[in-house]
Amino acid sequence: MKKNTPWNEKGMNLSLYFKKFFRNSQVSGIILILCVLVSLLIANSPAAAGFQSFLDKEIGTQFLDLKYPISIWINDGLMAVFFLLVGLEIKRELAEGELSSFKTASLPIFAAVGGMLTPAAIYSIFNFGTKYGDGWGIPMATDIAFSLAIISMLGKKIPNSIKIFLAALAIVDDLGTILVIAVFYTEQIHWNYLLLSGVVTAILFVLNFSKVTNLVYYITLGLFLWYFLHHSGVHSTIAGVLLAFSIPTNASNVNISPLDKLEHKLSIPVSFLIMPLFALANTNITFSNKMVEGITNTLGLGIICGAILGKLIGINLFSFIAIKLKISSLPQNSNWLQMIGVGLLAGIGFTMSIFIALISFRGEMNIQDEAKFAILVASLVAAILGFTILNISSKKKFVYYTET
Repeated sequence: MKKNTPWNEKGMNLSLYFKKFFRNSQVSGIILILCVLVSLLIANSPAAAGFQSFLDKEIGTQFLDLKYPISIWINDGLMAVFFLLVGLEIKRELAEGELSSFKTASLPIFAAVGGMLTPAAIYSIFNFGTKYGDGWGIPMATDIAFSLAIISMLGKKIPNSIKIFLAALAIVDDLGTILVIAVFYTEQIHWNYLLLSGVVTAILFVLNFSKVTNLVYYITLGLFLWYFLHHSGVHSTIAGVLLAFSIPTNASNVNISPLDKLEHKLSIPVSFLIMPLFALANTNITFSNKMVEGITNTLGLGIICGAILGKLIGINLFSFIAIKLKISSLPQNSNWLQMIGVGLLAGIGFTMSIFIALISFRGEMNIQDEAKFAILVASLVAAILGFTILNISSKKKFVYYTET
């Protein structure tokens, strides 16, 4: 039997910026969890109404229709910057690092597809033909901010390649979820704005092809891209990923590329400002008896089983098939127990799942509350189980064979 071929044998070490990214995430992970607790405490205290009123307060300007509630600016505006940073990291690894070969880059794609289809199928088994049927997209999502925060807290106990795999999987998962929202949950697509978004994206890649390195051009066009996508009806955070993949990088480390520069500037504000604000704004869930009752009906069972079992089975089954067919290979220095841990962490849907729940059951507050609580329970269980499995995997030696 032949041992699994490791990911990118030539590039054993992560880039300096990727190491900084995860080091920052490890520290900010603690801050993120504290922000979740603070937000939950506020939401279940006399200050709940005032806090929600603050999040609902509109700021901005009516000029070009840019006046939105603070919560929208955080979720659609600041999180686009987070997606920009993660997109930069993924592009770096695709170009010169852990994801630079087809076998390694393909695995997160197969895993993400399995991790979206299986949860949706499990949810549908529970809720097909019921009033909850439209919520099939809820357990599909992976919350990239929280899942990366949890795995980053394990530090050096986990191979860097596993962290990159989760980041890449979560990016593909979120892009897939955004596509699902655009196709199945968007009430109306404004095709003129979508066309303008395509034009701006094309210009960005023409600049890249023309070897333009001045970041001012890319950032300026990125702002227009965000504006057009936001008004098109498609979730605007995808603008961050599209912009990231247009930023020039180097195949060698001789010179500092525009990608390096932008990464360096974004790392600290994303880790210590944007992610904590995101947590504060999106975890203000007020508990009620109705929400607790909701985890035992088909809605709650579909969400919990879909998010935990669906992600675990889908990600690992599709990964196993891809590896057995010799299309992909396991992340470098990893094993299947760690893949199980990643599959569980991917069940942390949280913010994106809550967003889908809100648009799935528009105007039905009781169902929305039940769905929110089920998402919270599923994400908490997935986080605890995933962290525990990955921690155990670091204390024992496991040898796995994926090729014969």
